[in-house]
Amino acid sequence: MNLFVQLSLLIVLAATVSGVMRLLKQPLIMGYILTGLLVGPLFLNLLSDQATLNIFSQMGVSILLFIVGLSLSPKVARQVGKVAVITGLVQITVTTLIGFLLSRLLGFNILESLYVAVALTFSSTIIVLKLLADKKDSEKLYGRMSMGFLLVQDVFATILLVVISAFSHGTNVVVFAALTLLKGALLTAVLIFVSSKLLAKFGTFLAASQEYLFLFSIAWGFGLATLFQYIGLSLEIGALIAGVTLSMSPYAQEISSRLRPLRDFFLILFFVLLGSTLVISDVLQLALPALILSLFVLIGDPLIMFAITGLLGYNKKTIFQFGVIGAQISEFALILVLLGVKLGHVDKSILSLVTLVGLTTIATSSYLIMYSDKLFPLFSPFLALFEGKKPIQDHVLKHAYDVILFGCNRVGYDFIRIFKHMNSKFLAVDFDPQVVEALTKHRINVMYGDAEDSEFLETLCLEKTKMVVSTIPDYEANLFLLTKIRRDSTKTIVILLSYNIDEALKLYDRGATYVIMPHFIGGQLASELALKADLDIDRLLDKRIAHIDYLTERKALGHLHPAHSKR
Repeated sequence: MNLFVQLSLLIVLAATVSGVMRLLKQPLIMGYILTGLLVGPLFLNLLSDQATLNIFSQMGVSILLFIVGLSLSPKVARQVGKVAVITGLVQITVTTLIGFLLSRLLGFNILESLYVAVALTFSSTIIVLKLLADKKDSEKLYGRMSMGFLLVQDVFATILLVVISAFSHGTNVVVFAALTLLKGALLTAVLIFVSSKLLAKFGTFLAASQEYLFLFSIAWGFGLATLFQYIGLSLEIGALIAGVTLSMSPYAQEISSRLRPLRDFFLILFFVLLGSTLVISDVLQLALPALILSLFVLIGDPLIMFAITGLLGYNKKTIFQFGVIGAQISEFALILVLLGVKLGHVDKSILSLVTLVGLTTIATSSYLIMYSDKLFPLFSPFLALFEGKKPIQDHVLKHAYDVILFGCNRVGYDFIRIFKHMNSKFLAVDFDPQVVEALTKHRINVMYGDAEDSEFLETLCLEKTKMVVSTIPDYEANLFLLTKIRRDSTKTIVILLSYNIDEALKLYDRGATYVIMPHFIGGQLASELALKADLDIDRLLDKRIAHIDYLTERKALGHLHPAHSKR
């Protein structure tokens, strides 16, 4: 069976099973994993070219972490860095200790207990981030905290993998690990310098073509992921750092939105392959220890995180939602134990045990995370034990602007003059990289983006914006934007631009608050100006001087008036 046929069957089966999951209101991830079980050796055994599919799944993971890195700007690090480091390090320490003692009580030897304890420690970055994206909670406080927490775990996991891999090289473990991590740190520093000093100068060139910006983003993400793997670190860390190096770019949101469909496709293959590897041997013999360890991960890990975040002063809902993201073990656990089997540190039965715990906890935690809002009221009285006297309230870290302006040239320039004093409460959005660069130099809060990009609009929190102004002279773009806003809000003031009376009336019909028609509004304002002058030339001469200065300024900026037919 060739690769195309395999992919076709996988996608058809994934769509069918996931469709059933959606009808049952279950997380789609479960549909992908179940598809993997169906096509794996346990049932249909359809994956003859698993190596190629594994490459595709790695691409999905790399794109996911690249997108995560794009959102990890220094501002976000300041907001959640402290809680991420504290919860990450404390959780790793406490879970490892308890997991080790529990494994010893279950009869495993010291080395086996160490592997099992570490395997129980790390949460699945890929699964948690995918579920947060599905819930649109990535920008909430607990979502940002989760990304920081998982990042700390990933860094620690990378160090651990480097150390264990050193055994297979037959060299000094400490020296090999130290050199590898030093190379990674130096490479990261160089990349941050290149991104901030060199790439910033080519930003206009890169963004001038949307197609090229998309291509460059993929090349940057995959290229750096490969480079990090080459020096002995993981693809995942490389992809994450690739995103971080571009996080301060004004084009970060646009890059992120363009890559999401690609991410979703390849991640489906990742979860399908994950499901296909879940083949369990000696199930009856491993059932009891797997159940006990699964309960520890599902109950013990969240309790540990409840306690930590409670001590840090967060409120009950944040404590709960952040706590449940740790209620599963990572795909890293399987990689770790598999490496231990290859090195002869543990028996294959440990791999089967960890696989069974992984299947149980991934399935259960998917429901806990997806339905955490509905589950919270049930646990709220109990969570009062962890909440402080003056808890930090949950809030959305994604900025909700008072005013968003789409289109900053010509007509949009006048709006910028009025709104720019609002600082962080005002956002200008434009698709011309030269306009973005010019506004950035003038310290205007601006973002590169497309008003017809649904993924990009999702990041702007339009439903909480008080006013949206579009000076884009395109009916379809304005209609798309208006429909998007009115789907979630009827109170937002929406001001659009049109050069056509019929189109203006259609926009009014679809819910526009006001439609600017430059030709008509110009005549209307001129007539009002003449009326206020009351035949006094001196009044008009004052307006004349101000208008000449205004036109001179606009000409210097290159804002030429659009040419029209004399008809």
